[in-house]
Amino acid sequence: MAAPAPEGSGDASSAALDELSRNFTYGAPGAGNGSLSGAWYRRNQIHLFGVLLAVLGNLVISISLNIQKYSHLQLAHQEHPRPYYKSILWWGGILLMAMGETGNFAAYGFAPITLIAPLGCMSVTGSAIFSVMFLKENLRASDLLGTTLAFAGTYLLVNFAPNITQAISARTVQYYFVGWQFLIYMILEILIFCILLYFHKRKGMKHIVILLTLVALLASMTVISVKAVSSMITFSVMDKMQLTYPIFYIMFTIMIASCVFQVKFLNQATKLYSTTTVVPVNHIFFTTSAILAGIIFYQEFLGAAFLTIFIYLFGCFMSFLGVLLVTRNREKEHLQQSYIDFGNIPGKQMLDKIQPDSNGLSYGTLPDGSGSTNSQSREKKEV
Repeated sequence: MAAPAPEGSGDASSAALDELSRNFTYGAPGAGNGSLSGAWYRRNQIHLFGVLLAVLGNLVISISLNIQKYSHLQLAHQEHPRPYYKSILWWGGILLMAMGETGNFAAYGFAPITLIAPLGCMSVTGSAIFSVMFLKENLRASDLLGTTLAFAGTYLLVNFAPNITQAISARTVQYYFVGWQFLIYMILEILIFCILLYFHKRKGMKHIVILLTLVALLASMTVISVKAVSSMITFSVMDKMQLTYPIFYIMFTIMIASCVFQVKFLNQATKLYSTTTVVPVNHIFFTTSAILAGIIFYQEFLGAAFLTIFIYLFGCFMSFLGVLLVTRNREKEHLQQSYIDFGNIPGKQMLDKIQPDSNGLSYGTLPDGSGSTNSQSREKKEV
């Protein structure tokens, strides 16, 4: 007779398999089978509302970026261009940007950081799709593949991110704020930040990894404070007023200060490096930092099964890969042509374009043959 297996040996594996069956079983009888079932929606409806806000917010941000770029291109082609801040189209893009960021801010009040932060890939991939409509750019095969990977990764993230529902009140934030995990995390983060800032300021190191690591360290404080502020506002609206606690204003101050310095270092990176390099690296660093902040400060993966965590991380990897494919070699398609067009310069009237003349001493020759005639007359005089 076989000895019975220990009680705790198969608990973790059975829990992981149960989670898989709940998320990937379709068409089976029962109310709780499948991620499309009513029971799954009822269990995760608060998180799904946060996901909806984040996805819509990121898509609106991608539309606003394309509208702003389109307005800049329109102004550049005018004979007497106005300042961009006088363009109604540009202000429409700014308004959409504010709406998108508001949706992202509100999403942190309904869902965990580890679920909302990786959804920033929707902004990058969405911008590539909308640029085809607004800016008439080419839709590449890598764009389609990257968007597909980003959507697949998002599906895994939504299904396997932590589904614990926390009512984040002011007292909860205070409890987490003085916890030993967060204190150790803050000490290490401050040490790393000071070391990198020393090499950046004193040694003049401008490497993209140093700049974007500084951004990511600040971003971890940003997402912690954003979730605290957004959750306390949501708690005040739905349950009990939380805005009278000092911790709310402490978190609000941290949120504003970290955002300001984060933008400062990010602007330095964009001045020194191309956008196609900064955007994917910043997305990966920001998302990784935000996930660590959610795990350490809000303990969002407490008690999660190993297989669930593995599939969640695989979803993050797929979204990262999708962002890399979408942004890869994008700026090379916007390089200028090998001619100079003088037709758009005010006060200049040219019938055609000047082509570079690699064989002559002058920069170029006019296509009407005058340049070749002059060169022939000079050759006759020399003879």
